[in-house]
Amino acid sequence: MGLKANEYRRFEDIKHIREDGTEYWSARELTPALEYTQWRNFSKVIGRAMIACENSGHSVLDDFAEVSKIVDAGATSKPKKDYELSRYA
Repeated sequence: MGLKANEYRRFEDIKHIREDGTEYWSARELTPALEYTQWRNFSKVIGRAMIACENSGHSVLDDFAEVSKIVDAGATSKPKKDYELSRYA
């Protein structure tokens, strides 16, 4: 089943494009777009997707690049794990 036009637009609206022209999506930005209310629940989905990616012969490191994002946590800032996901991911 394909994506409806409004669902497709939702994904395209949060797409990032690197200087070399490759595109990616932030897993943290996808979390609410896919209607997950908590990161820990979505991170489990990412783990299963990584296994499926590896089983299909794709490079997990290429499709699920792990990055850290600095976020405000009250009076301080702290790093949070995120992933830059390819379209395949």
